[in-house]
Amino acid sequence: VQLQASGGGLVQAGGSLRLSCAASGGTFSNYAVVWFRQAPGKGREFVAGISWNGDSTYYGDSVKGRFTISRDNAKNTAYLQLSSLKPEDTAVYFCTADLRSLFTIATMISEGNYGMQYWGKGTQVTVSS
Repeated sequence: VQLQASGGGLVQAGGSLRLSCAASGGTFSNYAVVWFRQAPGKGREFVAGISWNGDSTYYGDSVKGRFTISRDNAKNTAYLQLSSLKPEDTAVYFCTADLRSLFTIATMISEGNYGMQYWGKGTQVTVSS
């Protein structure tokens, strides 16, 4: 499956953005989707994950309560709504897809394993203070 993230941009602190992750070349509804981000000079950070049918979601501690992940399998697209943005949210955001269950993925991530099966190119989010 091929993934393309979009929707990034420059926004002031406190603002909002909606990122999209469009999938092609596979049966999108078979995959869990996970967003990661990487800030300049830092390692990749888990942001949010959603199960194949959207019933289960979970979030990284730094974004919980501010970001919302969702998906529309009919449109082969997942979304990440970013709200109450802070300068420390500035990063390149990546969407990924994986055939494993969200539970398995969450276990992997808790162990520091970010080896998702499919990665898209990132989209830059810059939050000004």
